[in-house]
Amino acid sequence: MRVPRPQPHLEEVLASEPGSHIAALFDFDGTIIAGYSATAMLREKLQRREMSVEEIAETANVIAQHSLGAIGFSGLMSGAAKFMKGVEEESFVQFGEELYKKHIARKIYPETRAIIEAHQAKGHRVAIISSATIYQIEPTARDLGISDIKCSAYEIEDGVFTGDIIRPLCFGEGKVIAAEELAAEYGLDLDQSYFYSDSDDDIELLERVGKPRPLNPNMKLKAIADERNWPVQRFASRGTPSWVDYTRTIYATGSLIGAFAAGLPIWALTRSQREAVNFSMGLFGDFATAITGVELEVEDERHLWSSRPCIFIFNHQSKADVMILAKLIRRDMGGVGKKEIKDIPILGKLMEWGGTVFVDRADGKSAIKAMEPLVEAIQKEGKSICIAPEGTRSLTPKLEPFKKGAFHLAMQAGVPIVPIVIHNATDVAPKNEFVMRPATVRVTVLPPVDTSDWQVKTLNAHVRDVRNMFLRTLGQPEETVAESVAKEAAPAAKLEKAPKKAATKKPAAKKKPTPRKVKKA
Repeated sequence: MRVPRPQPHLEEVLASEPGSHIAALFDFDGTIIAGYSATAMLREKLQRREMSVEEIAETANVIAQHSLGAIGFSGLMSGAAKFMKGVEEESFVQFGEELYKKHIARKIYPETRAIIEAHQAKGHRVAIISSATIYQIEPTARDLGISDIKCSAYEIEDGVFTGDIIRPLCFGEGKVIAAEELAAEYGLDLDQSYFYSDSDDDIELLERVGKPRPLNPNMKLKAIADERNWPVQRFASRGTPSWVDYTRTIYATGSLIGAFAAGLPIWALTRSQREAVNFSMGLFGDFATAITGVELEVEDERHLWSSRPCIFIFNHQSKADVMILAKLIRRDMGGVGKKEIKDIPILGKLMEWGGTVFVDRADGKSAIKAMEPLVEAIQKEGKSICIAPEGTRSLTPKLEPFKKGAFHLAMQAGVPIVPIVIHNATDVAPKNEFVMRPATVRVTVLPPVDTSDWQVKTLNAHVRDVRNMFLRTLGQPEETVAESVAKEAAPAAKLEKAPKKAATKKPAAKKKPTPRKVKKA
């Protein structure tokens, strides 16, 4: 068994003094996320062809001057702001949301997420203090449950960027000013507070707090930390993958083909497709998890076997879920997948041969009809079916709403539902990430849920109850009855509201934002 790497920063927080007078301040780029959000933003703009040749040349020139020390951070930000003159802020807010979904979410260090959650559990005031802008930071802060953000800001008038910046920027001494503002507002004791950063650019704030904590430090900060005996921690779960990571991933993905090929002699000699598939699925689960360095810590594994056939439902976090479920369930299983997978050469055919039914999620009636063979497989063949009620992989570890297909299927087949709660498969490979990395994944198998007395008219309540089991196990807020009713009423309200013509609205006049400070409701 692989021994988990020690996490001194996390262990320190878990043993720390609780209280809202203590702040946990975090830099953003390189500390909460791997790499730089500005780089992701620039790459996305280039891919969209939203930059002129002049803008590309000027941007490259400004970046080069900053790298050579010819201009400071203020000059860098001023250069970026110039090209935003006349752009509506709302468009940039939307751009930030899209940037988060496509690039930023998968860069969040799971170890930093754990540290933040530990601080929040202690009642500490958690805030982000960053030289980046709110458009780069806010979606991530929302995901992490952080309501206080101090950051650099562009000047805005009447909802439009003016092409200038608001000074002082949240950089260097500006971060100390931001921290002092937070301390004054919330009564924080900075001498007992933490600041996590990866860069020596933040030396002023690292020296100001009582507990400077370098995370993934650059060379200069590492040298300073060694000299001053500041505890340092590095994370390898995100960032540039090594060739070993790529090799592991390619072998693990390809092993599905090899595993099914290994089962062909069983099919040929025994004429039992079922036994061949069972052998192949177990082999795939064992090999793929082993080659990627994924170990499972399974709680209440007995529930995997106590009530078969059944409907296994799981929260879908990662492409690694497939090999995790294959290792856990092992035999006599079928599944449901989106119809697009069926068209993938070799993989689609293998999954179909292995008992996967492909459905069109955009067509509810078609999806229900496509799953009819699964009822027969359950009742006549004794197979269990594995379904992700979220429908697709979630962007973060937070649980998405459940669709009802799995619950209808359980009622129709007359079998129980067995919830499989996957805590941290995103540590292996978050959504939109190709490479899989070694990790220890926690899995909790909940007791079977009896569906024998369920009725269609009460199905919404049953779905909510089962989803709350997942939320409770994951340590996330449960859905209330009022929230459930409001969610059910929302689609109907949208249908009733059918405006004849969409109104065009001019952006409301806006005052200049307060420098570096954005506080969410």
